Amino acid sequence: MKIPERQVVVRAEMQTNPAYGKSPELRTMEELLEYGVIVLNKPQGPTSHQIVDYIKKILEINKAGHSGTLDPNVTGVLVVALEKATRVVEVLLKGGKEYVCILYLHDDISEETIRKTFIEFLGKIEQLPPKKSAVKRQWRTREVYYLDILEIDRRSVLFRVGCQAGTYIRKLCVDVAQKMGTKGHMHELVRTKVGKFTDEQWVSLHDLKDAYEDWKQGNETELRKIILPMETAVEHIGKVWLFDSAVDAICHGAFLSVPGIAKLESGIEVGDPVALLSLKGELIAIGTARMNAQNMLMQERGIAVAETKVFMERGTYPKFVKKE
Repeated sequence: MKIPERQVVVRAEMQTNPAYGKSPELRTMEELLEYGVIVLNKPQGPTSHQIVDYIKKILEINKAGHSGTLDPNVTGVLVVALEKATRVVEVLLKGGKEYVCILYLHDDISEETIRKTFIEFLGKIEQLPPKKSAVKRQWRTREVYYLDILEIDRRSVLFRVGCQAGTYIRKLCVDVAQKMGTKGHMHELVRTKVGKFTDEQWVSLHDLKDAYEDWKQGNETELRKIILPMETAVEHIGKVWLFDSAVDAICHGAFLSVPGIAKLESGIEVGDPVALLSLKGELIAIGTARMNAQNMLMQERGIAVAETKVFMERGTYPKFVKKE
């Protein structure tokens, strides 16, 4: 997955007041049901929308959203955000994905040709979305980060692909086969990664239902493992931590100015999505960088992050917090 390595850089030392806010790992189960995400192993058959409906019924909640549609016959990682965390999936929609796929070729092709052709589809590729797709049918550029053949069994090619959001794997299979001078189709597809969420974290609907019933009986152990803090959904994007005194202004819709920054991650560029966090690690908002990381670190004033979408409730932190 193409996720940049980042270093945390301190702009100004500051302690957070324990009287306000709460570290995500200290949230109650009730709070996690309001601000949590689930990494589900979507089964074959139902649509992604139906899966979200199932989860709402199981957890007895009103609202949920998923991290990107999977076709009914496709299985794998589907990240579902709950209640007030629902909009956090927007950053996952644009994040990289990984799939394991079986391409079935309609003719016998030499292993050498297959391996050589796969290499040609690394990097930037041009795709025309399928006729049945959710986007306008026009040529567009997508990036394939890696494309590894796992096994070749006659006409079946098992491969793993890491790619930019919006890459159509079904169309990739058709294009690869066509490049070999034959026809081919996607025989089976499993999504194994969304952002930093992987198949090692996924759970089934059955697991979720059992864990929820256990919680209602007084045992929250399994449900706490399944419902993760919404902050886990922004681990793949740049992060900026705010002084306690800057938090409430963001909750009221203000853009983040440089003096409110306590520390930040390196590698942030203008236009990047950015997660704004409290010093306790709580997600305050997601916005768009107006400065790169170096300018956020070096400048004394100016708007650093704008177009914020707020997740934290107003009043969680006071308007002004006295420095200790």
